[in-house]
Amino acid sequence: MDMAGYRPRTVVSGGPVELAVMWGGFPLLGAGVGWLLAATTGWLARLPWVPFGDLIEWLDRLPEPQATAGTIAVGVLGGLVIAGIGTAERLIVTVDPAQVRLRRSDQDRTVARVDARVVLLTDGHLVLLDADGAELVREPTDLPASQLAAAFRTHGWGWADDDPHRSAYRLWVPDLPGLPAGADALLRARERAIERDRRDDARELRRELGLIGVVLRDESKRQYWRLTARAVAPGPEQSTSAEREPDGR
Repeated sequence: MDMAGYRPRTVVSGGPVELAVMWGGFPLLGAGVGWLLAATTGWLARLPWVPFGDLIEWLDRLPEPQATAGTIAVGVLGGLVIAGIGTAERLIVTVDPAQVRLRRSDQDRTVARVDARVVLLTDGHLVLLDADGAELVREPTDLPASQLAAAFRTHGWGWADDDPHRSAYRLWVPDLPGLPAGADALLRARERAIERDRRDDARELRRELGLIGVVLRDESKRQYWRLTARAVAPGPEQSTSAEREPDGR
């Protein structure tokens, strides 16, 4: 095997420092919050507007040192729960010349380099676009852009510092012409999901729109859209999703 041109894969993650901060820092922070709560229950119990007043009064009546030890233990437990959630949600990106692997605790996805034309970091998401401008991957991450860019460029991937399609986005408003059939209804539903902070629904509706060639960009709860190269937009003789009758005719 010729090793002259071989480049080992590159892994981008928060690394052991991130894990140490989460599993050490959050429990310590929780312990501090628990101690502070125990130290101030008497004062808080006298404030009529404090939430969970009954719970605070109950804590204030507990004997010491049991009360302080208990609140500190609950704080540590809360910190461990947050650390566990953070560990589960951390993204690990492994790049080599042939493919990229994206791992979380609940998913493991691989994308071949031949399928991806552009890679970029936008709005806190790692995005891979195909040759038609459709999103192959859109993963939330707080990994540094510099490390991601270096990893992909090292292995010959097309990294973009900004969205190459940014100028193609248009602000969506109800009944806007030019969208594929069904897109307007999906955008209306997604607008409601965003207003109600139903993130899973908004994510699923984004995927549904992607299937019909509509790519989205969110900005201050406003939806901007563009079409992929292979999307079928309505022609002059066709009705758009906004122009259809309520019964779908």
